[in-house]
Amino acid sequence: MGGALVLESAALLHWLDREGYGPLGMTGISMGGHMASLAVTNWPKPIPLVPCLSWSTASAVFTTGVLSKAVNWRELEKQYCTQSVYEEEIMHLLEYCGTDSFKMGQDFVKNSPKSVDSLTHLKLAANIFHFNSARKPLSAESLQASSNNNNELMFQNDLKGAYIRRAMTGGLNSQLKREQAKRSEALQRESLLFMKGVMDECTHVANFSVPVDPTLIIVVQAKEDAYVPRVGVRSLQEVWPGCEVRYLEGGHISAYLFKQGLFRQAIYDAFNRFLQKYPM
Repeated sequence: MGGALVLESAALLHWLDREGYGPLGMTGISMGGHMASLAVTNWPKPIPLVPCLSWSTASAVFTTGVLSKAVNWRELEKQYCTQSVYEEEIMHLLEYCGTDSFKMGQDFVKNSPKSVDSLTHLKLAANIFHFNSARKPLSAESLQASSNNNNELMFQNDLKGAYIRRAMTGGLNSQLKREQAKRSEALQRESLLFMKGVMDECTHVANFSVPVDPTLIIVVQAKEDAYVPRVGVRSLQEVWPGCEVRYLEGGHISAYLFKQGLFRQAIYDAFNRFLQKYPM
């Protein structure tokens, strides 16, 4: 989608420029703002850009933001676990450009055990301690041949053995559960970081060219935006030195519904800035 939009935007901008229209600019809200940002990175001339309610990458939107709750992580974990192509091939194609994104995933995978699903040692331990074989019951003849003291001793030993078996079997079950929980946690973390890496590779603006004149960019962001988290993500001001970021009160939805006057003001200001620097 992003690639098609960048190509379509370039075609439209070239056509408008050839036909003599101008000044040209691009804007968008939320995902539209991010797509507008990607389109401008491929335009070879100074151009006003006003991305509203978007940031430097879409990875955080689907991994830590509100929309991450809508992702079917269980299915993605299953696919990542069963399809080795993700780890063996795609991973090597990804490059790091976020402060905590795929580099963390690469380090985690590199240092973690290749596999945690070999639990055969638990079965071996069960065989060693004879947990799988039932204890033979005492025959009536042997009970009759034994004295009362011997009967009491045998009864106590049998209870003691049963207690030990239950205790050790419970310990192994607990160990198995802990191993399974660790394995599940590792798989969740690995698939999440893989998702961040893939999305950063495709959507992080640092993977694209810097716009010709970043001073013509006015970013409008909501201070309480839970859809587009900014924590742990490279700032647009770092990626595009010279751009301006304006913060408004409210969240993603309230800003879209009630703050569009501020979006329009940013568009006016960006075009005025363009005309002052590049008179037509």
